[in-house]
Amino acid sequence: MRYRLTFVVGLALGYVLGTRAGRERYEQLKKTARQVAQNPAVRNTAESAAHQGRQFAGKAYHVVSERVGDHVPESVAGRVRSLRERNTNGVVPDDDWGSSNT
Repeated sequence: MRYRLTFVVGLALGYVLGTRAGRERYEQLKKTARQVAQNPAVRNTAESAAHQGRQFAGKAYHVVSERVGDHVPESVAGRVRSLRERNTNGVVPDDDWGSSNT
């Protein structure tokens, strides 16, 4: 209960401070966030982290599939097969948001 109360107080404080700052400050923060996101160093770091995450997930998949074997429910196995078929020959298709995973 204590954590819930702390969260609610923090939420209320953020709301009050945010409304006092106004639209101008919001636009300023939005512009700064966009500039950071478009920075080449940030983009390269994000792409590198995504690539490493995909490699780790691939290795984890093989380890888990060796250990679990046929104990996976068919519904899960079917979903994994469909996801692997979407990602054929190492080509990652665009996601539903129009961005690539590379």
